[in-house]
Amino acid sequence: MAMGVNTLAYYFKETARYLVRNSWLSLAAIGTITVSLLILGVSILLVTNTNKIALDLEQKLEIRVFLKQNLSLSQVEQLEKRINFVSGVARVSFVSKEKALADLRKGLGERKDILAGMKKNPLPDAFQVKMERSEQIAGAAAQISSLPGVEQVLYGQDTVEKLLLVTRWVRIAGIIIIGALILAALFLISSIIRLSVFARRQEISIMKVLGATNWFIRTPFLLEGVTLGFLGSFVAVVILYFSYWSFVQQISTFVPFIPLVADQRLLFNLFGGLVGLGLVIGIAGSFFSVRKYLKV
Repeated sequence: MAMGVNTLAYYFKETARYLVRNSWLSLAAIGTITVSLLILGVSILLVTNTNKIALDLEQKLEIRVFLKQNLSLSQVEQLEKRINFVSGVARVSFVSKEKALADLRKGLGERKDILAGMKKNPLPDAFQVKMERSEQIAGAAAQISSLPGVEQVLYGQDTVEKLLLVTRWVRIAGIIIIGALILAALFLISSIIRLSVFARRQEISIMKVLGATNWFIRTPFLLEGVTLGFLGSFVAVVILYFSYWSFVQQISTFVPFIPLVADQRLLFNLFGGLVGLGLVIGIAGSFFSVRKYLKV
């Protein structure tokens, strides 16, 4: 037990000595991790918010089903049931022509007087159809248009197709960018730690000759990597959190209709993941950097 405590104390003592003795390299490593994870964090937040905005737009997409004139109540109810059975339909809402006209007047605002001389309501009854997934809209619209009692089906085909294409490429590009940034961060941090290990290569060789095991030599370096990874990622997360939260508050004040990610739990998981990534990068950088000098 005493041996284990003494060994552990030695590891922490050596880690602290390495960090203090190579303070400039340590600061460089922390700075590299901070900058790398800041860039990565900004990219993740950008991709996450882009996905949220795209998802919000997708959820607002709907199919507008205009009905033929003079359908009986039973025919309208039967048609609604058949639309509900179409694959992917999440919700069907009936909009009477009277409500449609009232909504039109409300939408016109001060210009609603242009409808004053209208003696007959020209608008048809309609259904608003929401889908479970936006990519199902085109197929569902084709099925609904063939149902008896349906006069016309509109869903903004060009807009839907372009939006789906854009959101698909945004998600693919986001994954590629985040992956590339993680690899770049690992490479940069490994290079910094490799310089620290290189400066102590003779010390490592002497310890190997004296019979020290690989793990006995490696552990202080791993602890150093953990410390550098934690400090760098912690600084990055603090900067990201306060900067992003200030940005969200500004946007919600001046452009409230833009739906940004503001879920504290989601942000906590995201920033916690960045800290975890910093620890992993620090450990991996130390492990692979010191391995070369253990072969004596």
